[in-house]
Amino acid sequence: MIDEVLFKELPDPQAARRFIDELGQRHSSHARKLLKNRGLLSDILTIASNSPLLATTLLQHPEYIWWLNRKRSDSVVRGKEELLESLARFALTNSQVDTHDLLARFRRRELMRIFLRDIRRLVTISEITEEISNLSDAILEHALRVARQELDNRYGSPLETDEKGRQRPAEICIVSLGKLGSRELNYSSDIDLLFLYSNEGSTSGIGSRGTVSNREYFIKLAETIVRIIGHQSGEGSAYRVDLRLRPHGRVGPLALSVSDTVRYYRSEAKAWERQVLIRSRSSAGSENLFKSFCSETESVVFSTEETIENALQNVKASKQKIDLNQIAAKGTDVKLGVGGIREIEFIAQALQLAYGGTDTWLRSPHTLIALSRLADRKLLSERELTQLSDAYTFLRQLEHILQMENGLQTHLIPNDESRRTVVAAKMRCADLIEFDAAVKANMSRVNAIFHRVFDGASNFDTDAAGDENLIQTTTEADRPKHGNGEKRDIPATVEALAAESQRLAVLIDSKPFVAADFSDFGDEFQVRDYESSLFNAVSECHDFASQLSTFRNTWSGLIFEIMIYDLAGRISLKESKSRQTALAEASIATAMQISGTELSRRFGTPDKPLPLAVMGLGKIGGAGVDYDSDLDLVIVCSDDANHAPPIGISAPEYLAKAVEIFTNVLSAMTRDGSLYRVDLRLRPFGKDGNAVISRSAFLEYMQAKAAIWELLAFVKLRAVGGDLELAAGVEKEIRSAIHERAASIDPKELARETRRVRLNLEKQKTEVRHSRDIDIKFGPGGMLDIYFAIRFLQLRDKLPDTDDSRSTDSTLSVLYEAGSITRDQFNTFQAGYRFLSLLDHNLRLAVGRSTRLPMANRKILAILARKAGRGSIEDFLADVNSHRIAIRDAFDSIVA
Repeated sequence: MIDEVLFKELPDPQAARRFIDELGQRHSSHARKLLKNRGLLSDILTIASNSPLLATTLLQHPEYIWWLNRKRSDSVVRGKEELLESLARFALTNSQVDTHDLLARFRRRELMRIFLRDIRRLVTISEITEEISNLSDAILEHALRVARQELDNRYGSPLETDEKGRQRPAEICIVSLGKLGSRELNYSSDIDLLFLYSNEGSTSGIGSRGTVSNREYFIKLAETIVRIIGHQSGEGSAYRVDLRLRPHGRVGPLALSVSDTVRYYRSEAKAWERQVLIRSRSSAGSENLFKSFCSETESVVFSTEETIENALQNVKASKQKIDLNQIAAKGTDVKLGVGGIREIEFIAQALQLAYGGTDTWLRSPHTLIALSRLADRKLLSERELTQLSDAYTFLRQLEHILQMENGLQTHLIPNDESRRTVVAAKMRCADLIEFDAAVKANMSRVNAIFHRVFDGASNFDTDAAGDENLIQTTTEADRPKHGNGEKRDIPATVEALAAESQRLAVLIDSKPFVAADFSDFGDEFQVRDYESSLFNAVSECHDFASQLSTFRNTWSGLIFEIMIYDLAGRISLKESKSRQTALAEASIATAMQISGTELSRRFGTPDKPLPLAVMGLGKIGGAGVDYDSDLDLVIVCSDDANHAPPIGISAPEYLAKAVEIFTNVLSAMTRDGSLYRVDLRLRPFGKDGNAVISRSAFLEYMQAKAAIWELLAFVKLRAVGGDLELAAGVEKEIRSAIHERAASIDPKELARETRRVRLNLEKQKTEVRHSRDIDIKFGPGGMLDIYFAIRFLQLRDKLPDTDDSRSTDSTLSVLYEAGSITRDQFNTFQAGYRFLSLLDHNLRLAVGRSTRLPMANRKILAILARKAGRGSIEDFLADVNSHRIAIRDAFDSIVA
């Protein structure tokens, strides 16, 4: 018997009952096993209740149930590369299945995992659409590889001639447009594609059918890819492909060279076709090829000669054509109807076209990010931004619910009252009255803003928005200027610092309020209690969304203060990293507090501290957090965790949901941005491991199962948050276990594995074609050489970290004093680390999150050279290479 509690909160209990009955009849062994796993059963019933399509999928492939059991606790958005790896494994285990069926099955299986996270509402709508888009990218990349192999076997590889008359491989890029282009794909979207190839030429002819022109080859390649992913069979198709947005539409060739495509958009494309390119990017193939195309067409899309009136009129004309086609539509269309999703998208795109010519910061393809930036530029009021963002989230969630019922590309709310009642329950509305009111309110607000933007700016609701300085949008004189040209109360001191720091400039552009109150530097940097500052700010908020918003805005003010003192030379590199580490730890503590409160609200449990220890690795483990550092974390629970879960969910599952909320509090992208990228992949068993591991299981894993590379990673494990008493105990136990385990390994094997892992990372991270940039972290002689050598020596000679020797500088001194390294090795590593660490820090400030020296950007190189105390770029680069050569020699002498 199944506990009736599991059916009580489902939107369609009868659908769930039908599913479990049919599973028992068709797959009795799977059903019996499922009934023993209450948490998994709850998730499977939830899926079946919300999506008959996925219920059918589970009945056809009951093995997916157990796959989902391993994946349902994943708390991060899976990227293209990770999904490609999963697809490769899926292909190996389904080697007898045709490629088009394979891709359709894989997509359906992954959508089940994504949809579960969606209906549980543990992630934002932006994260859901991003992951659906990443899935499409992975499938396109796989299809491209399969198709290219097939075509190369027939005709040989396509070749082109470079500037020096030498032949080289021609490249292709699959450009995505529309929702896929902006990473906002939904569950049943068509995918709008454009196939570009690098240049004319011909194939090598080393194939069964001889030589053909590049044009013919790439057209055949496009046809093959479309057939692979669009072929309808018993499994359906992976995607419906729409190629009508290509140059010349239906009559145009399926693939075009970059030069021909650029020529078309410059001379022949209509206004709506140029508008389409706002949301475009590379989904598969050569990203460099897309960058080349984008650089040639961006000025056509965002023209400085475009008038505001003309830009708005062109977009309005496109919407009027849609409205004409919708006259005969029956029911409420959440996408194309009045006040629907398309109106939100067109509001953003119209204002981007009107003002993006002179303000490059507005050129974001993602709708929510674009809306936020438009509000920052005062082209939308804060109230309008809130209403549009809320409506977008509501309508996209509703669109997902409608589409996942039967996997159809529908946007119509059913007229039938009983069906609409089920939809209302799936949208978590109390009844049909509340649902209908929410639909009407959201779409009415969107349409009112749409008319304000397109019919004149005089209707700004300034009183309601609480901003009396909103500019109007009807004349050229009111067009805001880009960057420093915009009228803002930003102090000249801050503007001067932002001129040399893209990282600071981006922060000020997105959150100008952080600089508005700055007057001048005090006598010294004020040491703040970051935890109290963040706690006090979020404690005044009464709902999850406002807590996230306040958390992000308060954090931005604190990181701004560190950044300007840093840039002005008022604090040292050591102090900057120390303050950033303290801010990261305070952010972890705040996120734990918010997560506990939100978990209590969602499940009706007591609001008390969670029995979880947050352990840090990498930068935060070494207490050296720098701008845009990831937070590499492991979450541990006590063996006697007594945090009583609600009925219907086990304690481990309850804590896993707590970790999922915690991760999202720190890393979810909202309209106020995000704080840190949280990476849990270094936890025991990696991606296949649970999000939370018990203290004893963690210790057992490190004592008996951890690989050498994991011992190297966990050398720097440190307690950074949560239950600090538990965390301190875990840190002590794991540190002891690591060094005891290392002592049992042959030092030669330890050295060989250290070298192998280091060189593999170098190979993976530095294989970038056509790049002359120097990678100061992953490249040969980079910082990883120092890190790996140090950790190897700590393990070999049993020299664990202490509270006084966590930093690289301190650890080098400990190693030297213990005789683990020679005087020459010590001097090389110390000088090299100090030079590269400062360079890495300055690079983060100058260009943001990057480990590569931009060799083509002389301006950035000049800034970095000056901050390194070098008289010229040439002297600076000579020092970079000198240190790298010396570091690699020292590394080789230690682990060779």
